[in-house]
Amino acid sequence: MSEASKRADVSEKPPNWILQHPAYQQMKSLELEDSAQVHAAFLVHMDLTEVRQWKEVSCVKSPELQVILLEGREKEGAPVQTVLPLPAHRSLSHRSIRHVLDRGFPMLLCAVASDSTLVYQRMTDGLVTPDPPAGPFQDLGRRQHRKRRQKH
Repeated sequence: MSEASKRADVSEKPPNWILQHPAYQQMKSLELEDSAQVHAAFLVHMDLTEVRQWKEVSCVKSPELQVILLEGREKEGAPVQTVLPLPAHRSLSHRSIRHVLDRGFPMLLCAVASDSTLVYQRMTDGLVTPDPPAGPFQDLGRRQHRKRRQKH
């Protein structure tokens, strides 16, 4: 092997595996203009399929919002859920949330930070009362023993 070909082999960078991944290729084929949203959708897709083991995860383009939505099931036989992957720097309007909720599936918003941190938030149609805290909590009644400030 010649010295020039050895240097060429060393200087070539390996291809970016994300760009070669079939799920990323499928998302790119949806021809979305926002490459940051495509990247965010891919990271969420990988988290749902590889880490959380969701079933039947697919990607759908929303032409009205110009985003990729993910649809899938948390486990076999569970209802379909829609996930809206969104780069953390991108804003979201009530109209956008309403558009996704009107699809008829439960919705998760997934904020994707620049360091690939993912934060999921369940979105609902209307207000939902939170569940009470779980665990053996006990009110210690500390508030009644605090001294109140006196106004001077």
